[in-house]
Amino acid sequence: MSDSATTEPRIFKGLAGVPVDVTAISMVNSDTNSLLYRGYPVQQLATRCSVEQVALLLWDGELPTPERLAEFQLEERSNRALAPNVLRAVDDLPLTTHPMDVCRTAVSILGANDMDAGSNSTAHNLRKARHLFAQLPAIVAYDQRRRHGLALVEPRNDLDYTENFLYMTFGAVPEPEVVAAFRTSLVLYAEHSFNASTFAARVIASTLSDMHSAVTGAIGALKGPLHGGANEAVMYTFDEIGTPDRVAAWLDETLASKRKVMGFGHRVYKHGDSRVPTMRAAMVTMLEHFDRPDLLEMYMNLEEAMAARTGILPNVDYPTGPAYHVMGFDTETFTPIFVAARVIGWTAHVSEQLAANALIRPLSVYVGAAQRDLPA
Repeated sequence: MSDSATTEPRIFKGLAGVPVDVTAISMVNSDTNSLLYRGYPVQQLATRCSVEQVALLLWDGELPTPERLAEFQLEERSNRALAPNVLRAVDDLPLTTHPMDVCRTAVSILGANDMDAGSNSTAHNLRKARHLFAQLPAIVAYDQRRRHGLALVEPRNDLDYTENFLYMTFGAVPEPEVVAAFRTSLVLYAEHSFNASTFAARVIASTLSDMHSAVTGAIGALKGPLHGGANEAVMYTFDEIGTPDRVAAWLDETLASKRKVMGFGHRVYKHGDSRVPTMRAAMVTMLEHFDRPDLLEMYMNLEEAMAARTGILPNVDYPTGPAYHVMGFDTETFTPIFVAARVIGWTAHVSEQLAANALIRPLSVYVGAAQRDLPA
C-alpha cells in the first residue's frame, strides 16, 4: 500500500487559514494592520465618508461622484418605508422574539414582496441590495419601539441615512456627535471579507438561490455570539461584573473556569483589530457626552486586565457595545444594527460570487462506522 493511501488527511477545522476564493471587495492588510474597503483604509472612510458613500464604494468599486451619490440618496430615501405586510408580520411576532429573528423574518417577507424575486441578474440584485439597505433601519427601529409600547416613526426624507436611522428609533435626531459616532460604527461594520455570515451568504448564492435568501442565511450566522452577537455579550459581561473595582476578581474567576470573554480576540488580526482605535475614540466621545465615567472605567479596566493576563486584545464589538448602550439602544438591538450595516458587504459579496460562480461544496472526512449490512 502506498504512503499516500495511509496518510491521514489534513483537516482545517473552521476552514481556518484556508483561502476559498478571491475577492476585490475588502482585505486585511497585515503589513499595516488595516482593513481596506476597495483599497481604502476603513479608519479613513469612517471619519470622512457617509454610510451612503461607503455603500456605493463597496457595490460599485469606486467612491461615487457627487451626481451618483445624489441619485442614490434620492432612491434610498424613497424606499425607506415598510410595506404593510412587513409591519404586520413584525407586529405578529411575540415581544419575546429576539430582534435578530425579527430581522430574519422581515427580510424573508421583503424577498417575497420583491418584483424580481426570481431573478439573479446583476441589475436586479443591485436594486435588491439598495432596497435592503434602505429598509433594514426601519425594521430595526420599529422592533425596538414596539417593545417599549411606542408607535412606528415614519422616515423623513430630509435626513441622511444615519440621521434617519436614529430618528426612526428615538423619534428625534440626537446631537451631531451622537450621529457622528453612530455613523462611524456603521461604516466599520459594513464589510469584513470572508467572515462567517458573509461566507454563509456566498454559499447560498453559489447554489443560484436569491439575494434575500442569502441575506436571510447571513442574518442567521450573524446572530451567534461568536460572530455578531458579541457586541450584545459585552454589555451582559459589564452587567455581570457590576462595578469597575470587581473587574480583576471577575476576570480571574472567568479565566479559571475557562469561559470565553466576549469582545476580545479575532481570528484574522495578528496585532489587534484595526477597527478598534476608531471605534474606541467614538465610544469615549459618547461616554463623555452622556457622562458615564463608570462605563469608561469598566471598559479600560477589563481591556487592561485582559492584555496583562492573556495578551488578547479587543475586537470592534468591545467598544461598540458601550457606545450603543449610552445612545439608548436596547442591548438586544445591537446585532440587528450590525445587520443594517453589514447588509452592504453581504450584498456586494453575493454579486461578486454570482459574477464568477462555482457551487461551494467542500468535502468531509468520514470517521463513522465501516460499511455494514442490516441483520437478516
